[in-house]
Amino acid sequence: MKKAVMYGGGNIGRGFIGALLSQSGYKVTFIDVAEPVIKALQEKGKYPIRIVSTEGYEDVWVENVTAANGNLPEAVEAIANCDIMATAVGARILKFIVPNIVAGLRKRWEMGKGALNIIICENLNDANKILEGMLKEQLTEEECKKFDETVGLVEASIGRMVPVQTEEMKDGEPMRVCVEKYGFLPVDKTAFKGEVPEIKNMVPYAPFDFYIKRKLYVHNMGHATCAYLGDLLGLEYIYQSIAIPEVRVLVQNAMLESAAILHKHYGADLTALQAHITDLLYRFTNAALGDTCQRVGGDPARKLSPADRLIGSSLLAIEEGITPAYIAVGAAAGLHRYLNENGGVQSVDAAKGVLLEVSKLEETHTLAKLILHYYEMLLGGCDLKKLILEADKIKHENMQPVV
Repeated sequence: MKKAVMYGGGNIGRGFIGALLSQSGYKVTFIDVAEPVIKALQEKGKYPIRIVSTEGYEDVWVENVTAANGNLPEAVEAIANCDIMATAVGARILKFIVPNIVAGLRKRWEMGKGALNIIICENLNDANKILEGMLKEQLTEEECKKFDETVGLVEASIGRMVPVQTEEMKDGEPMRVCVEKYGFLPVDKTAFKGEVPEIKNMVPYAPFDFYIKRKLYVHNMGHATCAYLGDLLGLEYIYQSIAIPEVRVLVQNAMLESAAILHKHYGADLTALQAHITDLLYRFTNAALGDTCQRVGGDPARKLSPADRLIGSSLLAIEEGITPAYIAVGAAAGLHRYLNENGGVQSVDAAKGVLLEVSKLEETHTLAKLILHYYEMLLGGCDLKKLILEADKIKHENMQPVV
């Protein structure tokens, strides 16, 4: 049986990528450091996934799995002997798994093993370049040449929504992961070394940058905007937020702005993008996921960084001559969340400081002015209906009607 390594036994690792590898005929070794996860996978050799929707759920068992402890030599052995590998550890943890990957690669080269493709399932811009830089820092010049010849770093776009698992979701089975039905895995077709492997629901695309941006600027941006607006309304769950008509209007129009951006920048089919948005908005209503505004809006510093979902999409919009009138509303709400989480006073001066430090925007920048305009409205107790009217007014003043 073919062997796969899934580095990361968390929600995405077990609830999505590891399951696809198992269902594609691989014996999957999860590498993790959480002892309960390692022990359960080693002892049972399987775990359950529950596919949930507003209509009910379906239980599926993922079999032919085991685990290796990332703090022990067995992790390196697993990497050295696998046929394919994937990572889903989180952007901040990526640097900590590099030594094991380097050791595993060195052992593979000593053994004369063939090429290794590593599917990078991290919510991180340019994840392949970042991981490559981390790995090559620990490799010799000669090893770097071998690396370029034998290692494929394959970016992936993770579209399946997997929330934090509650005890209720686990339903008496500690290893159960509740997920939505959507389960496609777009990957960078050109990054593979050798033949592209046959993996269930994996869809190789080229050029891949469009799909990375579609995930970040449509899905992630819309999701974050929904979360931050939900925060302002004191709502706990994403499905509660998107059910508010004013939230839906703001989120949908922000996503449609991103569709217009991608259409202009990449020549992407606008009808297909609009259909994708319709599907995403429906998926946001999935109450059975129990996904919270707290989780989706977490780490606002990253989400407000220059290349990420809110600021990155807005800057590309301006570059393409499109006014991000609705996306900037989400950024303003994100500023509010950032200041709340970081103990800052809610004030225009504080917001200017965050935009400069986190988003790298001077207060004189066109985008900064737009975000601060909405932020001042929020500070004044503005309701969402007024924000919609203001965004629509700005859109029309700039002769950029909503798609």
